[in-house]
Amino acid sequence: MSKNKSVERRSVEKKRKGDRRGKDKRISPQERQKKRRKRKRKRVLLLCFELFILAILCVVGYGMLKLGKLDINILNQNNLEVYKDTGPYTNIACFGLDSRNGELEGGVQSDSIMIVSINNETNDVTMTSVYRDTLLQQADGSYEKANSAYNRGGPEAAISLLNRNFDLDIRNYVSVNFSALVDVIDALGGLEIDMTEEEAFYCNGYAFETAQVVGKDMQKIDEVAGTQLLDGVHAVGYARIRYTEGNDFKRTARQREVLQKTVDKAKKANLLTLNKIVDKVFPQISTSLSITDMLGFAANILNYNIVGTTGFPYAVTTSEDVRNHTGSYVVPIDFVGNVSQLHQNIFAEEWYEPSIKVKQIHDDIIYLTGVSENAQAMQTTFEGDTGGGGTFEGDTQ
Repeated sequence: MSKNKSVERRSVEKKRKGDRRGKDKRISPQERQKKRRKRKRKRVLLLCFELFILAILCVVGYGMLKLGKLDINILNQNNLEVYKDTGPYTNIACFGLDSRNGELEGGVQSDSIMIVSINNETNDVTMTSVYRDTLLQQADGSYEKANSAYNRGGPEAAISLLNRNFDLDIRNYVSVNFSALVDVIDALGGLEIDMTEEEAFYCNGYAFETAQVVGKDMQKIDEVAGTQLLDGVHAVGYARIRYTEGNDFKRTARQREVLQKTVDKAKKANLLTLNKIVDKVFPQISTSLSITDMLGFAANILNYNIVGTTGFPYAVTTSEDVRNHTGSYVVPIDFVGNVSQLHQNIFAEEWYEPSIKVKQIHDDIIYLTGVSENAQAMQTTFEGDTGGGGTFEGDTQ
């Protein structure tokens, strides 16, 4: 019985195949050609899709290979003293180190301290320099200059200092030394900087020292007022000048100017130049950013727009009369007001109410320095600074 059923099944299948062949024979040549073209288009689309996926994998693989040159340092988030989430903003601490022997993770002073804040909804970026001599509360409750935290405890201590004193939520950092910035600027073909005669004079002096540290030759620039094309050692030398009008406050303005010009020029550079920069500079950078984070920033780099550059605290004076301290310090005037203005300028938080910790630091600074909220503020804002300035509401300047 089963044998007969099997024979019948084969007979039915043969009939169906015969019917299909009969139908195919009845299809016109134009229709057969149309079907072949359709199958060909499908194969081409499939091939294009596969090539597209392969290209993406190659780009990602290349990016990961390059990013692998970085010194990635995973931080203990419990040590960062994050105060509160600032919403759609990514805040990164950037440290320029006075590193003569390649140290990147502590044991050296942070010659430059900058908070880079990215609005992830608008791609607007602000750069806020923290004056390195600012009297701030350290991890043990003592008060010292802002740049001493990196020396004491590396990036974790430096980030926690910023979060503790300014009510911030910084979780990542990037640290570079002089040599890295010199190499970047040289690879980009230098920067055009407009200088005074005095700045040109000091630029040569600092460039000579910088050239010795990074092991490069140095040719003097003309010590005259005007715009000059500066190579890496001179651009870094220019950013380190502090013995002119404006002192350290003007120095941080120069640092922001050099950084902004470098970013603007890098955005226009070709792939060959960028590849050269990556190979030369990445081994000289320490960061806590993940490869995924950096690939995301790289993909969006052309959309970022620097909308604010300023120094912080906004209202300050200097003092050599700090209780139980020696040396000269930058002293914030009305620390609570400074922090409130910082949150307004970066995060658009109107009438920000600082934390109890910030209010305690405010009182401690007045006790240690005798500098009250009514003190006269020094000039800290210069041509080219935007998005904050050196005064805030209630300032007596």
